[in-house]
Amino acid sequence: MIVLCLLLVPLAAAVSLPATWGMIRLSRRLGMLDTAAMPGQIKDARRPIANTGGVGIAAGLLLPMVAGLAVLAALAPPLPPPLAPLEPHLPGIREQFPLALGFIASALALHVLGLVDDRRPLGPFVKLAVMLVPPLLLAVFTDTRLLTAADPYAGGTWLSVLVTVLWFGLVTNALNFLDNMDGLAGGVAAIASACLLAASLVNGQWFVAATLALLLGACLGFLCWNFPPAKVFMGDGGSLVLGFALAFLTTRITYFADPSDPAHPAGPPIPPPSTPFAVFMPLVVLAIPLYDFLSVTAIRLSQKRSPFVGDLQHFSHRLVKRGLSKRAAVLVIYGFTLVTGISGIALRSLEDWQAVLVGVQTAAILGVLAAFEFASSPARRTEPRP
Repeated sequence: MIVLCLLLVPLAAAVSLPATWGMIRLSRRLGMLDTAAMPGQIKDARRPIANTGGVGIAAGLLLPMVAGLAVLAALAPPLPPPLAPLEPHLPGIREQFPLALGFIASALALHVLGLVDDRRPLGPFVKLAVMLVPPLLLAVFTDTRLLTAADPYAGGTWLSVLVTVLWFGLVTNALNFLDNMDGLAGGVAAIASACLLAASLVNGQWFVAATLALLLGACLGFLCWNFPPAKVFMGDGGSLVLGFALAFLTTRITYFADPSDPAHPAGPPIPPPSTPFAVFMPLVVLAIPLYDFLSVTAIRLSQKRSPFVGDLQHFSHRLVKRGLSKRAAVLVIYGFTLVTGISGIALRSLEDWQAVLVGVQTAAILGVLAAFEFASSPARRTEPRP
């Protein structure tokens, strides 16, 4: 099963890469290029580059899922040798069909929302309101929820549903905010997906692992055209899908073994975690995107500006102001994401004291970054770097 899951990475990339190239050609022909800044928004100088690359990301993630569901629905034992490892897992995989369809429908809805916003801005609060509807429906109807262990103490599922919707909103907006420099959001999402993929494979969660493999491949195919200097932007049509997918998959990953959990009915027994701190794995893996979101939000609020009106004060922009080129700033953020992500992979299997050390390490990394930014002055440059 591990090999079959990993094969989905090049499959998704093989869909995403040509789909993104096709959107570049089509968008140039139709004039679907990067839009001007909204009133009050500050952004880099407008470039004649298509902002429809999110179609390639969505295609790489969702088309193989739809095709895979169709094939799995039609399969019957005995399976041919290449698919033989799937046979004992077929009943459990088919139980996940409603969940998979809910994920596909929700991701597609956010993709369409982003595409519309990329062409004609809807306004931050309209977009936020629509953005929170899919996670609410998933939490209520598919039991995709955080803090389910607290249900008996909270008098029902309301607290779990609320926390889940807030988590989806936080992660989706964090990836949306992170899409502010060539290659940044796609690369960070790829690194986070790879780390979460490793953790889900160890846990034997095949549905989550397969979806993460597709997400990783979709990002890699897109990055072939988006790595600086970019030939295409993902736009909100891509960043909303990335954020939603990461929020969904971090919610579905099992941190504590539960025999009644349908997320892995046919998988191998999942050993109980050594530490309850395993639930903080998503915060560790996504520490850098969340740092960018929270820091730029704090900066804007301190300036009495709306946190949802874009500007050039993100973490990446702040690194450039301190002397890095844009490509170097992106690579530095990749590196920090990889450092925290690798720590998150092992969190579930650590003893309590070891998990605390991971938490201290992550907090120290973010603290050093914040101290460096606060204590240093932006470099003075007479001309922008590429």
